[in-house]
Amino acid sequence: MERSKRNCGRISVFKGREAKLNFAIFHILALKGPQTIYNIHRELKTRRGLRHVRYASVNKRVRSLEESGYVKKIGSKKTKAGFEASIYELSDRAFLAMLLDLISLDKLVMKANDQMAKTLVASLIGVL
Repeated sequence: MERSKRNCGRISVFKGREAKLNFAIFHILALKGPQTIYNIHRELKTRRGLRHVRYASVNKRVRSLEESGYVKKIGSKKTKAGFEASIYELSDRAFLAMLLDLISLDKLVMKANDQMAKTLVASLIGVL
């Protein structure tokens, strides 16, 4: 049974229908720091290919990422309209997902020396 090349080694948060929006949200929070959902949506609207994304979709996606542990709520701030808006930032899990998405596991295995390989194996066994 052959694995498809497109999803080979991909992390689940970057798979499927919501992958493009998840990656864009991660990228915005990584570059701009903690943001409200409104600010994330406003930033998304400036990106090519994501101009059509509605606020409700971004709101649902950020809340889903929060439930998954990729985004965490760090506080709130008062808006001009007088409401409380939650401020979100990336969790360590999200940074790890972005890093693992950037590197190829094959390249990692080929470039790792023995000490690094032992450390990685020990860490992964601890997770399993």
